Amino acid sequence: MDGLNILVIGGGIGGLTAAIALRRDGHQVTVIEKDPDWAVYGVGIIQQANVLRAMKQLDLIDDYMDAAVGFDHVVVHAPDGTQVARVPSHRLVDGYPANVGIGRPALHKVLGDRTIAAGADVRLGVTADSIDDDGEGVTVRFSNGSEGRYDIVVGADGVYSDTRSAVMPEAPGPEYTGQAVWRYNLPRPSDLDALHVYNGPTGVGLVPISDALMYMYVTTPEPGKPWYDKDGLAQTMRDKLANTASQIREMAEDITDDGGVVYRPLESVMLYDAWSKGRVVLLGDAVHATTPHLGQGAGMAIEDSIVLAEEIARADTPEAAFAAYRDRRFERCRYIVESSLAICHGQLGKGPAVDNHKATAEMFEIACQPI
Repeated sequence: MDGLNILVIGGGIGGLTAAIALRRDGHQVTVIEKDPDWAVYGVGIIQQANVLRAMKQLDLIDDYMDAAVGFDHVVVHAPDGTQVARVPSHRLVDGYPANVGIGRPALHKVLGDRTIAAGADVRLGVTADSIDDDGEGVTVRFSNGSEGRYDIVVGADGVYSDTRSAVMPEAPGPEYTGQAVWRYNLPRPSDLDALHVYNGPTGVGLVPISDALMYMYVTTPEPGKPWYDKDGLAQTMRDKLANTASQIREMAEDITDDGGVVYRPLESVMLYDAWSKGRVVLLGDAVHATTPHLGQGAGMAIEDSIVLAEEIARADTPEAAFAAYRDRRFERCRYIVESSLAICHGQLGKGPAVDNHKATAEMFEIACQPI
């Protein structure tokens, strides 16, 4: 199929990479994003070699690397801070590192700028009020009172996907894991040349995202899915680190800005059945939201976008394209969701403890396989 008119619902990582891939193939693309400010929170994100490979495929890698910090290892520590392993990562793109840390606002700018430059129509502060698929096309009525007719609709609207709820109301929604993640930007030590992971009931990671900054992520048990007042949130995060390794406790003294703390209860979604209905298809967190323990959530969404565009180009009908897309993506995404959740459950005592060294090495082997 070529020359389609495609609506992408969601202007995050998955939606923007889908728009870029689909515009490259010559389709007319409209992106709607409910946030009128098109903002993302200001901490970082880890992305591995498979994402660099995907950025190369999208002809984005140099802009991407200009905004990122590369590294080739993951260093694993015991809960007391003792280093137990330094795991090398596979490089998949000649001349580029295996992994990167990048600030989410920097990544968003790279993807947003390219989406607009590619000619996609980006509409902010707009949602889809109704999606009517009559078999020949999809009529969408928008929150601003307008209406559009599309050949395909792509739901890239995240873990709480309204698109999923609208077209597949029987599909499972997000399930709380019992754990939450805390994130905060801190000064980067001069010798931080890798992702450093600290095992234990409170999991900690340190990720370089610029010459001057790293971000710290912390996973904690949070029974009952509590929500914390923004006032005093920095102190709350420091308190959560009271029983971690001494070097982490020392760094935690610099967690002082309530507004700089990003706290999120961790929820997981995996659609084991259909990922599409008629002319509407889902990607990214809308269909396989994972916890961050293997650092592959955004990577899976980016890969989804490339595969979806490829299968649309090959197929004669949307249904055939969507079936082929799911067939190529299902096992890889299932593995990431279930393996990440196993680490989470191990940390919570809800399952056997997982050796992060082995889990990370296995993930790298799998993620390096062709998509």
